[in-house]
Amino acid sequence: MAKAAERPGSAGKKNLKRKAPTEEPGETTAAGDGATESGGQPPKAAAFPASFSISEIKNKQRRHLMFTRWKQQQRKEKLAAKKKLKKQREALGDKAPPKPVPKTIENQRVHDETVVDPNDEEVAYDEATDEFASYFNRQTSPKILITTSDRPHGRTVKLCEQLSTVIPNSHVYYRRGLALKKIIPQCISRDFTDLIVINEDRKTPNGLILSHLPNGPTAHFKVSSVRLRKEIKRRGKDPTEHKPEIILNNFTTRLGHSIGRMFASLFPHNPQFIGRQVATFHNQRDYIFFRFHRYIFKSEKKVGIQELGPRFTLKLRSLQKGTFDSKYGEYEWVHKPREMDTSRRKFHL
Repeated sequence: MAKAAERPGSAGKKNLKRKAPTEEPGETTAAGDGATESGGQPPKAAAFPASFSISEIKNKQRRHLMFTRWKQQQRKEKLAAKKKLKKQREALGDKAPPKPVPKTIENQRVHDETVVDPNDEEVAYDEATDEFASYFNRQTSPKILITTSDRPHGRTVKLCEQLSTVIPNSHVYYRRGLALKKIIPQCISRDFTDLIVINEDRKTPNGLILSHLPNGPTAHFKVSSVRLRKEIKRRGKDPTEHKPEIILNNFTTRLGHSIGRMFASLFPHNPQFIGRQVATFHNQRDYIFFRFHRYIFKSEKKVGIQELGPRFTLKLRSLQKGTFDSKYGEYEWVHKPREMDTSRRKFHL
């Protein structure tokens, strides 16, 4: 019987194997990372044209890989330039030119006419006659009431309790459906100097009202980035009953000066440095960061800090004259995003 004819285009297994093309001595290999040119020198890397852009690469994975390599090369060049400049400065010694000041949003800030001059007589007179003068003259001592919105959840309640351990002579009471306008007269009759109300949304603290009693002013803040003590890594032990120091940073304008004095009036004027505790209100780009730390003396020359918590961020929404009155209150300042946030380099505090 005759053998079956093979199908056109089909081939046996031995026909599928092909020998690799042999190279003559002195030729360059077509592929491979270890390829060498004639003479034993490695081949030059393929250079892209001057007008080539990584965004022109159609393959997404290849484009991402090339961009990553480009970023790594940029970092290496930047680091090499820094090392070279450092060696030059060390070689010049005292004759080295001063270091250039880096450009940041803070030092490129738009000039504000309301920036406070420490030697201004008008500012000194206003401070001597404002609502906080009795505190700074040590005629009154702060007594704080901390409360919440109606039906608070656990996270808001814990924040109030932890704030009461940070602010000396502060007391936590629950609202129980009582209106804020009825709470203020009761606070005044019981000699409270300040009222703090923490509001919440979706079981998370999102607002803080600070009212100075009995005559105001009242500030409303947005609260964000709340971290309780259990959520802070490498935190220290719970704070002691010592009266902490208070640090106010970058409250430079008249508005910022008023807000800083409000925060200062929450704490006693005579801190106890033995406790080594400090409460910080740091203003940066109109965001007020609150931190609570303890100093740790590692040696005679080295000092470390240990965060105690809680921590949160405040953003001023409004400043109102007098005590809280949402309907007939007179506002000194109200944040209007569409009108005030036109420039990233303009700040109000």
